[in-house]
Amino acid sequence: MARPLLTLILPPLLGLFILALGNGFLSTLVTLRLDNAGASVETIGWVSSAYYVGLALGAVLNDRLLLRIGHIRAYACFASLVAAAALAQALWLDAGWWFAMRLVGGWATVGVYLVIESWLLTSGDSARRGQILAFYMISLYAALALGQLLLGLFEAPFDATPYVVIGMLASLSVLPLCIIPRVSPLLEHAVPLPPWRLIRVTPTGIMGVFGSGLIVAALYSLLPLYLQQTGLSVERLGQFMAAVIVGGMALQYPMGRWSDRHDRQIVLIILGMTLIALSLALPLAAAMSELALGIVLFVFGGMAFSLYPVAMSHAADRAPPQALVGMSQGLLLINAVGCTLSAPILTGVMGQTGGNGLFYGLAMISAAMALFFMWRRSVRPAPQPVAPFAAHPVQTVVGAELDVTEEMVAGAEIQAEKDEAEEAAHQDNARYDSAAHANDKTAPLSQ
Repeated sequence: MARPLLTLILPPLLGLFILALGNGFLSTLVTLRLDNAGASVETIGWVSSAYYVGLALGAVLNDRLLLRIGHIRAYACFASLVAAAALAQALWLDAGWWFAMRLVGGWATVGVYLVIESWLLTSGDSARRGQILAFYMISLYAALALGQLLLGLFEAPFDATPYVVIGMLASLSVLPLCIIPRVSPLLEHAVPLPPWRLIRVTPTGIMGVFGSGLIVAALYSLLPLYLQQTGLSVERLGQFMAAVIVGGMALQYPMGRWSDRHDRQIVLIILGMTLIALSLALPLAAAMSELALGIVLFVFGGMAFSLYPVAMSHAADRAPPQALVGMSQGLLLINAVGCTLSAPILTGVMGQTGGNGLFYGLAMISAAMALFFMWRRSVRPAPQPVAPFAAHPVQTVVGAELDVTEEMVAGAEIQAEKDEAEEAAHQDNARYDSAAHANDKTAPLSQ
């Protein structure tokens, strides 16, 4: 990767690392604290879902602040809210209060993700997109893994100390973006790309980020509950959670390079099928030994956490360049919806079938994704350039014919969808400029 590009993406990655280092184990801490206080599985599930409800709300609204004040100031606002929400949870233990604070925390956290992802997507081209997002996920998961290990450092993990540490780290995460003398990417006219239009542009990307939300949210909120019910200590539980996240971190860059060099639809199909096998292997590994469980969780984390960046790269390949901020916002919203539905759905399965129902549910989600990816691959394969070069024997003018292939048709359809989105954006901008001009004319009269 070129040094100027690496320098441009370094400040947001450092800020994200510091924030996620503290915020990473908060979901696990909330689950363990509520379980220690005697809360029911359903209560734990709904409090965990509040965070993802906040993610969904923030994914709808946060782009307005980003476009208005820019990347750095928007990041400072969202990081401050993350710190305040974490510190507020230390005031008192109440399910309703924690529901509200987790909702605020989710709203602010998705703002951080929107700032970082739009920064990175506008910093490089499609040839390096998978690698750039791989660095993003490596920074995130490295911090989350270290955050899980922080659970074992607190002698009394259920007092106020962990929440103070989380708030301090969220506040300090602003420093790299403010101190490092690099400008953030310029935000020109942003093309709106609402979810219903995004579904037309990239159904595969939508399904990928939605399934990723279902699976990853279950790993954060329900896997700790399953491990605690098996009798593991808090320190040992943190090590298993760290194994999941380290697995996700270790496979990010290889998967990113692979998806840059091959058809991302094929990569997504392989990921889905691998997750089915690993989900069914988890109950067997848990019955064998802790070592076997740790190895399977490591590989499962690598596959599960690779879903989102590969699906996002696939979606970015299909979206117009001016719509990357809107696309990132739409994907975060779809991912947040999946995260929100994860705990209520899987806790219901666990209530009917026991703790292993978590893994059976993950297998069904993975199977649904794999089947959808294969169907989309059969309906709409990856397009080649609209007019790919191919050598033909010399022909006379009379005998020359245009060889219209399926690849050319698919490429033309994708280009038409992009042109339609850009045209809609230009019309929206024209209406906005016309309204603004009319207001300027009438302003002196109103004064």
